[in-house]
Amino acid sequence: MLAKQLIQSNFPSVHLTDKVSFALSLMEDYDLQHIPVTNEDKFTGIVSKDDLLDIDEAAPIASLQNLFTVIAVKTDEHFITALKLIAQHHVSIIAVVNEQLEMQGIITLPELTQALANYLSCNEPGGLIVLETEKRHFSFGEICRLVETNDAYITQLNTSVEAETGLIIVTIKVNTTEISDIIATLQRYDYAVRYYFGEEQFANELKDNFNQLMFYLNM
Repeated sequence: MLAKQLIQSNFPSVHLTDKVSFALSLMEDYDLQHIPVTNEDKFTGIVSKDDLLDIDEAAPIASLQNLFTVIAVKTDEHFITALKLIAQHHVSIIAVVNEQLEMQGIITLPELTQALANYLSCNEPGGLIVLETEKRHFSFGEICRLVETNDAYITQLNTSVEAETGLIIVTIKVNTTEISDIIATLQRYDYAVRYYFGEEQFANELKDNFNQLMFYLNM
């Protein structure tokens, strides 16, 4: 998903020559913690409500320019780039600009969070398995093959390196909640399973046995 697909073009912005009081009024009306600043339609930066509250309301916003957070993404950049910048700079919005640095709109943190949830298939049913492995042993192809031998497939796979141990942490989401056989297969091939979230077969058997018992008692 590209940044241009998440643009909110009707988001309020202020100009360098606007008064601090005007910016604060807009932020109050729209319940904002950050607002973009422009100069002749070109993006200049993002100013925070906290910084605006620390200055005379009659002052122009330009007087705070040294405190602006100047981060933006181009329209054709991936939304992950926007998410990375927002996280690094601890802001709630990011500007989207064209090649001439003219502001096309903004993307808010909630929009990015929703896009990330869709990207990670969070709303799709399935089990989640977290593995740890040494870098030299990590094989995406092998993990896929082992999952597929259990009549399942991977819908999402993400990796990260654990700073303390240097191990690769592999998080996989599969298309089924019945993951006990998958876990057993991975462990048989020496993959260390840190934790998992799904529905194991023995849990289903216990539930079936309980239901059968209750049916018998109610006869």
